[in-house]
Amino acid sequence: PCAPPPSPGTVILGRDTAELEELAARYGQPRFRAKQLLEGVLQGARSVEDITTIPKEWRAQLLADGVRTGRSLLHHSVGDADGTRKFLLQLGDGRIVETVGIPTEDRLTVCVSSQVGCPMRCTFCATGKGGFARNLAPHEIMDQVLTVQELYGRRVSNVVFMGMGEPLLNLPSVTRAYHGLNKQIGIGGAFITISTVGVPNAIRRLAGADLKATLAVSLHAPNQALRESIIPSAKAYPIEALLEDCAAYFKRTGRRVTFEYTLLSGVNDEVAHAQELVALLQRYNLMSHVNVIPWNPVDESEFQRPSRNRVFAFTRAVEAAGLPCTVRETRGLEAAAACGQLRNQFQKTPLPQFEKPL
Repeated sequence: PCAPPPSPGTVILGRDTAELEELAARYGQPRFRAKQLLEGVLQGARSVEDITTIPKEWRAQLLADGVRTGRSLLHHSVGDADGTRKFLLQLGDGRIVETVGIPTEDRLTVCVSSQVGCPMRCTFCATGKGGFARNLAPHEIMDQVLTVQELYGRRVSNVVFMGMGEPLLNLPSVTRAYHGLNKQIGIGGAFITISTVGVPNAIRRLAGADLKATLAVSLHAPNQALRESIIPSAKAYPIEALLEDCAAYFKRTGRRVTFEYTLLSGVNDEVAHAQELVALLQRYNLMSHVNVIPWNPVDESEFQRPSRNRVFAFTRAVEAAGLPCTVRETRGLEAAAACGQLRNQFQKTPLPQFEKPL
């Protein structure tokens, strides 16, 4: 079981209209003040003091009672020539979380974290090596998107839950953040992707939450033995059970499932692996799409990036069997290393000295 988010007093971000109306009523304020609180935060207020649309006396009361906007502090950022930028955000308890902005001409995607660290310990993942501290609260997830939006000065169009952490181990916060991103920040449900390495029973719970998000399953291997060697948590969740849950998700939602497959040179990148992957997916009654990710060498690691020829041969074998397949272009190679080391340092333990967000 994962640790719950801290109770940070009352924060405005991450709350729905009814909760904010209740907050206003507690102070004898009219209901329309709820909208002013939320709009103030969405428009960039870092502190309640900055929400000038509400009465000064009420601002003072809220501050005295420890009500916060729920925004983080920018601790560090690093950019790449292609426009990708990584941001390390300092949370209210001094812990550090990473978020990434990935711009193209017509889109701005944010890769958000759902936990501080990750307990899944996948062998090829830098976050897993840094240990696990806690789940993120809904406002700490939404804040990442607002931060990227502000720092790029343009609207975020897509959100992918592919940063630090396993989103389905924090499903209540992820679900609330999804609704906030969708209804309050205005990001279409279909433009939000929730990624998982697989948590028993969680995919069926996600299907029951009735979100319009895309489900992306980190498969990374075409059979159980190979998958266990790369993803230790797979021991508790056989690949057949995972795919049965994906088929149940498809049956309930009617939405195609994306399968992420990180190609690790000499480990899972043979044409035979591609053929085995296709045979596996075709055994189940679901619409699927394979997203091939050539491995990104960022930290010291036992793995290597496959050659372009290997990537091409693998994807061609998947497509030849009639499964849609795309290759994710690698972005932010340069920005990754220094940032990952800095982040890992404060993943498990908070910064020794830190300023509290207002």
